[in-house]
Amino acid sequence: MKKLLYLTLLFVVTLASAQDKDKKEEPKPQIVEAACGQCQFGMEGHGCELAVRVDGKSYFVDGSSIDSHGDAHANDGFCTTIRKAEIVGKIVDNRFKVTSFKLLPKK
Repeated sequence: MKKLLYLTLLFVVTLASAQDKDKKEEPKPQIVEAACGQCQFGMEGHGCELAVRVDGKSYFVDGSSIDSHGDAHANDGFCTTIRKAEIVGKIVDNRFKVTSFKLLPKK
């Protein structure tokens, strides 16, 4: 009886542990600098493209475009100024894959 109880308990603990590993940690929102990678961050590219600076390193963005947030060449556009944005995503192959991109108001 004790062996059966022990095996049942071991099975339950193993099952619970396996379920924890299956849970993927969701990326958390972070505030970053956002701008044109070439015009403001000095990145090499082929035209104006949205980029973010995360922990001091710049990455081109996949999942949002430079023109999705207004005229990039306006006075407050990404080619003329660096803005703050709240983003969610992760770095994959040296690019930032966003699942959420929210441009924050200028202060």
